[in-house]
Amino acid sequence: MAQQDTGVKYASKDKGYFEQRQLKRHAGVWSLWALGVGAVISGQFSGWNLGFAVGGWGGLAIASAIIAVMYLGLTFSIAEMSPALPHTGAAYSFARTTMGPWGGFVTGLCENVEYVLTPAVVVFFMGSYLGGIFETGPEFQPIWWVLGYVVFVALNIFGVALSFGVTLIVTLLALAVLVFFYIAAIPHIDFNTWALNVGADGNAIEGGNGPLLPMGWTGVLAALPFAVWLFLAIEQLPLAAEESTDPKKDMPAGIMLGMLTLIVSAAILLVINPSIAGVGSHALGTSGEPILDGFRAIYGDATMFGLPIAKALALAAVVGLIASFHTIIYAKGRQIYSLSRAGYFPTALSVTHDTHKTPHVAMIAGSVLALAIMLLLFYGLGQEGGGAAIGGTLLNMAVFGAMCSYVLQGVSFILLRTNHKHIERPYKSPFGVPGAVLTILIALVTIYYQLTDPIYQRSVMWVAVWIASGVFYFALFGRTKLILSPEEEFALQQKEKKG
Repeated sequence: MAQQDTGVKYASKDKGYFEQRQLKRHAGVWSLWALGVGAVISGQFSGWNLGFAVGGWGGLAIASAIIAVMYLGLTFSIAEMSPALPHTGAAYSFARTTMGPWGGFVTGLCENVEYVLTPAVVVFFMGSYLGGIFETGPEFQPIWWVLGYVVFVALNIFGVALSFGVTLIVTLLALAVLVFFYIAAIPHIDFNTWALNVGADGNAIEGGNGPLLPMGWTGVLAALPFAVWLFLAIEQLPLAAEESTDPKKDMPAGIMLGMLTLIVSAAILLVINPSIAGVGSHALGTSGEPILDGFRAIYGDATMFGLPIAKALALAAVVGLIASFHTIIYAKGRQIYSLSRAGYFPTALSVTHDTHKTPHVAMIAGSVLALAIMLLLFYGLGQEGGGAAIGGTLLNMAVFGAMCSYVLQGVSFILLRTNHKHIERPYKSPFGVPGAVLTILIALVTIYYQLTDPIYQRSVMWVAVWIASGVFYFALFGRTKLILSPEEEFALQQKEKKG
């Protein structure tokens, strides 16, 4: 049976189609908390610190506060939408219900950029840490990347229970490493000398005591994309809706507990890491392993049982990167799976594993694409641009996709509140529409300052080309091949009730 909706065509599939695309319910509130925090925690081990180069300490600190407000508005909106629309599609599902199939697809496409490229950023920094620990040269970096993908895609394929178990363990270990780092660093802190050592020209100020905002408010705005890295991917939780045991109850609790954890940790990190004597904001502005730099400054060449203490602790710090890498591969698989199951992407991508019922094809395909992009950047920028350029380029590409997705999710929330008041809401955002509007505005400002940065304009424009290509594909082919998946059926039912 075919149905039509705003220029698209739907085809009902037989029972066998969905039997090949089944998921298992396993996650409770603490599994969801770990999924949210684990997805983000790597951003507190690497990536965020590149904002010091464009805004100094004060610029990045204020940018982080602004971005925290944006994420509070976003997560409270998601906490309302996810139990009201408990489907694996998450952002695509929200937009599909409120803006139709075109809005759903564009939102899903933007989010797809985020979830394909964010693991690439994380594994890049994993390689940077491991290269520093084991003293492998830059040419060895692709080997670390491939190993990372092979191991953690395999772990994600082997089952939901294993995946959530690994996520909980590595997330707790990552937080423990950060807490240990904070405590160990306290005796070595000299904020004025080291955190405030960036001048207006971007060069280091010997002896510190520089201005709080060396680049002024322009530096604050330029640091926004890097501050995003402290919280990016917390919004992935609704992708676990069809694997949650009680999404209407546990999803809001999991996402808000996760956001509180991340805000507290990020605030401490911003003060302590650049304040460590021998480190400083200027050096961290181009560092691929800021926590390792901190441990080196604290412990120097000291050893224990014949092993350098700094390197042993840095190896433990890699756990934080592993937590996010493992968790966002999970999210990437579910995001591609949901769009494929509904026919927006080729349906072969949504087939799940016969035994483990995990979207293995989606995870493998997304990982191969990410590795291809990384290798293109490595051989295109590796010799000329250096590690910071590769990491920064990947980071900005992922952030651009995320910001576009946040704008559309904010619009989805406003439309859901305005046009779909009949939908049951187990949880309601205390910030309401004003919180969603604030999220949209901050995301748009972040996009604008990404586009004004000449270093990353080309990478951001390539993402825009990718999104435009997807829209072109959908206009010509995809819109005639949609499937009545749970998200699509729900959206059509709401349209009938509204009509």
